[in-house]
Amino acid sequence: MGMFSRFCLFAALALTTLLAAAEPVSFPGVPAPPQVAARQFILMDFESGAILAEQAPDERAEPASLTKIMTAYGVADALAKNLVKLTDIVTISEKAWKTEGSRMFIEVNKQVSVDDLLHGMMIQSGNDAAVALAEHVSGSEEVFTTVMNQHAARLGLTNTKYANAEGLPDPNNYATPRDLAKLTQAFIRDYPEIYKYYSQKEFTFNGIHQPNRNGLLGKDPSVDGVKTGHTEAAGYCLISSAKRENMRLIAVVLGTESNSARTKASEALLNYGFRYFETRELYPAGAKIATARVWKGAAPNVDVVLEAPLGVTIPRGKYASVKASAEVNPRLVAPLAKGQQLGRLIVRYEDKEFLTVPLVAAAAVDQGSFLSRGIDHLRLMIGR
Repeated sequence: MGMFSRFCLFAALALTTLLAAAEPVSFPGVPAPPQVAARQFILMDFESGAILAEQAPDERAEPASLTKIMTAYGVADALAKNLVKLTDIVTISEKAWKTEGSRMFIEVNKQVSVDDLLHGMMIQSGNDAAVALAEHVSGSEEVFTTVMNQHAARLGLTNTKYANAEGLPDPNNYATPRDLAKLTQAFIRDYPEIYKYYSQKEFTFNGIHQPNRNGLLGKDPSVDGVKTGHTEAAGYCLISSAKRENMRLIAVVLGTESNSARTKASEALLNYGFRYFETRELYPAGAKIATARVWKGAAPNVDVVLEAPLGVTIPRGKYASVKASAEVNPRLVAPLAKGQQLGRLIVRYEDKEFLTVPLVAAAAVDQGSFLSRGIDHLRLMIGR
């Protein structure tokens, strides 16, 4: 794939498909990414999906507590569908109470709200809270894990599998930096109100105060998430996201040797992305790109539009080098369906093609009358 074909749409509907093929960008004059002390990493632009830096992005790894991002996503999805409520009161099971690892310190048979459990899982990384939430949403952790895997498949996380809700080591619990970045992107896009929990620096429950383990919170005011993870096999891991001006980046760092190392590596990647790149919107969703002639139709013309917002990630200061032009089928014959592809928009950077996007009909066009169809047929026959 050429370097000018590596950019993606802003579109929520299109991102899952397009990101699967994303490769790191490479432009003359832009320095190579920093060398960081991590086994694996990836740096992604949130809006466009452009990959700005990577190392072993598709190699499977133990996600440890990064698993809880999908757990939180699954709970957020259940909240959005009104299957559960933040005010629901959960009776803590013995299984949740006994779950090993990091804890929120909930107690067996005590009643805790879904909202508090989410805080305890997302801020304090409570394994006990993760199991309690899974049991409340789906009846058991096993059933909830099935739901997690269904979400993974729907989001196009092709190298991800979940065996539990909390991230304790299991051969069937794995992910990749690319999939983790895509999951984080989906979370921020789909459930921004729940995502905000990750920005909280501390949480106190049952008289026990615990800080958020994300070392970038407070250190960098543009950072508003996301999640840490650690086991002996996984090393110290961190997924971070930051927004500066109109640009948001997601950094996934896996397999560092310490808490400070994962913080330093994440900070270096984020700073690199913001310093050398910018993401610009070219067109909003539904933008009219052209008006096309329709033959044999009840209407003589149809607006040709983009279904979704379109933007690109490019080197800073190079927006003037981006140009777009439309190609539309000159012989459009009714009937046409709304959303039917009628052509394509070609985007070029410094006169080199790097992205093509479908152009579609803004509205349906039915067949015209028998007489009008006959006239247009003759015109098409003689090329007028």
